[in-house]
Amino acid sequence: MSGTGKKKPALVAERRPTARKKPAAKPARSAARRPRKPGKRSRNPIIAFFQSIFGWMLRLVWRLTWRMGAVLAMLLAAAVFYFHSTLPPVAELLDARTRGSVTLLDRYGTVFAWRGDQFGGQISTETVAPALRNAVIATEDKRFYRHFGVSPRGIASAVRINLREGRGPLSGNGGSTITQQTAKLLCLGVPFDAALWKSEAEYEADCRRTTLWRKVKEAVYAMAMEVRYTKNEVLTIYLNRAYLGAGARGVEAASERYFGKSANEVNAAEAAMLAGLLKAPSTYAPTNNLQRAQDRANVIVGLMEDQGYLTTAQAADARANPAELSDAAAARAGGYFADWVMESGPSFLTRDTTEDVIIRSTFDPRLQQAAEDAMNFIFENKVREGSKAQAAIVVMSADGAVRAMVGGRKTRVSGAFNRATMALRQTGSAFKPFVYATALDLGFTPNATVVDEPITINVPGSGPYSPRNYTKDFKGKVTLTEALKHSLNIPAVRVSESVGRENVRVIASEFGIKSDLAPGPALALGTSESTLLEMTGAYAGILNGGRSVKPYGLIELRLQGDDTPLFDQQGGMGERVITEKAARSLTYMMNQVIEGGTGQRAKLPGREAAGKTGTTQAARDAWFIGFTADYVAGVWMGYDDNTPLTGVTGGGLPAEIWHETMVRVHEGLPASPLPMDVPAPVAAPAPQNTAARATSRPAANQPERILREVLDAILGKR
Repeated sequence: MSGTGKKKPALVAERRPTARKKPAAKPARSAARRPRKPGKRSRNPIIAFFQSIFGWMLRLVWRLTWRMGAVLAMLLAAAVFYFHSTLPPVAELLDARTRGSVTLLDRYGTVFAWRGDQFGGQISTETVAPALRNAVIATEDKRFYRHFGVSPRGIASAVRINLREGRGPLSGNGGSTITQQTAKLLCLGVPFDAALWKSEAEYEADCRRTTLWRKVKEAVYAMAMEVRYTKNEVLTIYLNRAYLGAGARGVEAASERYFGKSANEVNAAEAAMLAGLLKAPSTYAPTNNLQRAQDRANVIVGLMEDQGYLTTAQAADARANPAELSDAAAARAGGYFADWVMESGPSFLTRDTTEDVIIRSTFDPRLQQAAEDAMNFIFENKVREGSKAQAAIVVMSADGAVRAMVGGRKTRVSGAFNRATMALRQTGSAFKPFVYATALDLGFTPNATVVDEPITINVPGSGPYSPRNYTKDFKGKVTLTEALKHSLNIPAVRVSESVGRENVRVIASEFGIKSDLAPGPALALGTSESTLLEMTGAYAGILNGGRSVKPYGLIELRLQGDDTPLFDQQGGMGERVITEKAARSLTYMMNQVIEGGTGQRAKLPGREAAGKTGTTQAARDAWFIGFTADYVAGVWMGYDDNTPLTGVTGGGLPAEIWHETMVRVHEGLPASPLPMDVPAPVAAPAPQNTAARATSRPAANQPERILREVLDAILGKR
């Protein structure tokens, strides 16, 4: 082993093959089932079947729902985009009235009435008084700055309230946001078309209709507005277009209308009252019921306090100092006068104007209040309670400028029946001054005599006519002054027949009585019809010295913002009707009516006045018309249905209303003498019968003896 020189390898034991482990045999299943874990049961095949069906239906509904939702979302987006593309700039939406407005100024240049749709001018959310902006949001949409044009929560709340109160889900509260209300004001972009709607009122009523489909369109339009305009721009449109009662469109017009100030200047109480009008403008208009408007404003103040717009102290101050109407709004003066003036101008610049118009008028608010107070005083103190009798009053200057007009016992009205201008009534003895005016114009004096004795006149086609005096007796020979003073009928007919009834008709018509005058002898007793305005204007002609008068109320009409009038005064004094001497003599005779005749109740303390009573057959109409050196006033009293008055004559209640009116009218005015001539106490003849006024007027210096003989001969033959 030592000789080879090679190292021997290490001895290594050979590995032994190991036995491969066999996999453990699975335990044999036991014939008995192992106990189940608690809560697990095998599925019932029937239940499993229905569960699978229900699950399939749910998956189907879900697939259909999200697909339909996607389609509806695309349609909604398309509709919003369409409306968005049609919306004009904000400035074009602030005033879209189809009618203009008329602002009426009195004789002193102060606003006293409004007609048409008033728009006070554009105002923005930034410039309006913060209190007003906050009041509108607190009242109409407290989440205005947080929604996207539609408030699901508000709609759900409104539906719940409507159902709880027994209404339909869409009746009553609508849950509309300010944006939706603005969309409704815009009529969803549909402009007024005279071919589709008979009037603007019908158009607006159609725009306000509430149906499910219209509510859907309204919501879509509102969302389009939210995309197109900012929140402040939407609110600006709303503040400018909302109707707030009394013809006021927008908060600026309403603020000027009710408070006489801009919407920029209103305080919290005034802002609350304006915001309260949005729910029901006519109901809560302070010109209709101030207390109701103030109560509504208190509710709004509470909302503003709850929402943090007013502190407790500010809210208490607003309640303690409620909003009050301006003097012009509180007076609501001249409703009848304003309506009459609107009728006197061209319709395209008054009733149907599309422009904003300013009318300067003859109206005097102090005199209007005097007439209204006088009428109310008499009806409250001298007329039985519950009486349906009506009255009308007109006060004017000698040139026909109407200063006050009362067309009925309800004075705070607009568009009502005006008994001063519309009612044609028999004039009765109030017509007699025109009979004597004719005689005086023919040259005779107030001392001319006429015989008060029975007379019968044969009227062709009617038979004999025998007038009687109211007292049913006869006075014998009387002067013209005495005949008028005591309103004797027979002398009036005798004079009319003597001077020619056609001449009387001419004189009366030239003085301004345009109604058809009776052709028979009863003309002298006022059987013809006339209006109070016509009769008062005719008496003004006597006061001014015998010139005709056309009553007027409009001085000038111009467009707002223009200085040049488009329309000037249409009325006033016209041509001479009778001589000034005749007018002054007639004034004296009418003065005697008040001093010691049928009109004594009209007598004014310390002031000369002239007038005439009038009572028609069966006392269906009672009049008193008269004048001082300063004003003419006419009073009518009667029933609308021609029911006879009970115990009322022209020298009674109408004379008392006239007296009360003129006492108030002349407060503070110095007493001025009447323009009259007192005749010398010399006997004078009665008028000569004449067939034609133009050729038969005798000279003033013609011997009275001859005229008396002629007159006696004529009357004797009758």
